[in-house]
Amino acid sequence: MHDHASADSPPRRIGSWTLIAAAVAVAALSFGYVGGWLAPRRLTPQKLVNQLQDNAGTFAGYRRNHAKGVCVTGYFDSSGGAQPYSVAQVFEPGRTPVVGRFAIPGGNPYAPDGSVPIRSMALRFALANGQQWRTGMNSMPVFPVATPQAFYAQLQAQQPDPATGKPDPAKVAAFFAAHPETAAFRAWAKTAKPSASFATENYWSLDAFVFVDAAGRRQPVRWRMVPEATDAHAGKAGDADYLASDLAARLAQGPLRWQLQVTLANPGDPTNDATKTWPDDRRTIDAGTLVLEHAEPQDSGPCRDINYDPRVLPAGIEASDDPLLPARSAAYADSYLRRTSEEAHLPGTVAAHTPPEKTR
Repeated sequence: MHDHASADSPPRRIGSWTLIAAAVAVAALSFGYVGGWLAPRRLTPQKLVNQLQDNAGTFAGYRRNHAKGVCVTGYFDSSGGAQPYSVAQVFEPGRTPVVGRFAIPGGNPYAPDGSVPIRSMALRFALANGQQWRTGMNSMPVFPVATPQAFYAQLQAQQPDPATGKPDPAKVAAFFAAHPETAAFRAWAKTAKPSASFATENYWSLDAFVFVDAAGRRQPVRWRMVPEATDAHAGKAGDADYLASDLAARLAQGPLRWQLQVTLANPGDPTNDATKTWPDDRRTIDAGTLVLEHAEPQDSGPCRDINYDPRVLPAGIEASDDPLLPARSAAYADSYLRRTSEEAHLPGTVAAHTPPEKTR
């Protein structure tokens, strides 16, 4: 799809850029992933997280991105289908306990659920051998940019103008013009709408990883959680927190399930560029079923103090050469240190400017 017709008047072009900018800003915040491993005086995790705060505001004790969320618990029931490709214990037939978190992008824990079209799923698998697998996924098939530098430039372009409270359309348009790799995401964002349920979303890894088998053979992969639930319906008008309500209502009726589908790359498929999808004919295996049974508020739930660092991986799963992965890890660590340090200095356990039920 084209960004706008050439016959658009200037005001309409500005309107188009504003809409696309909003969607891409959501995607940028949907990871909060970049920084930390580049050369000194260029980009650090502190510099990037500072920019996230400049864009979204700072809320003491909360994640600097995905601030609004809910904890979930359950298990992963492996089918054994991934065993030929990875020695990770999680893929052996049987169940592995899971602590997860659903969230929406952004640093504002009071944002209405309908304000963004992207939802996220983060999971921590606790393997019986003491190892862990942590993963963060999002409900979009591609990421807007491929490098930490581009991500930081995107955040800078989308920083709200103090006079309007919104990004400057000219700066956003200039960023897009300089980064044609954003085209695939912008095409998706044009038709993306906020869903009414966490339960009906697909969640993509976006970044590539590497499975390692018993012989040391390496297989690049991406994965996706595919929901069994499909009965999405509109959220309640005026309800800013309908996602948590919907999740609780569904879980009251029984567990929710997703199939873990792992796509195997062919030689030559890009593993270092999250803006590019792999061809649809690539082999996909069913690795098992994620079963979520309970939800709890994030202020007191088991996901509260977990840093869902995507480079916490068990033997048999390794990071690829995607430059966003080490950057995600560094930025997550910086955000974690900030929010836990802030909470440690709060009177009691509650921030002075937030009601008790909203803390964390």
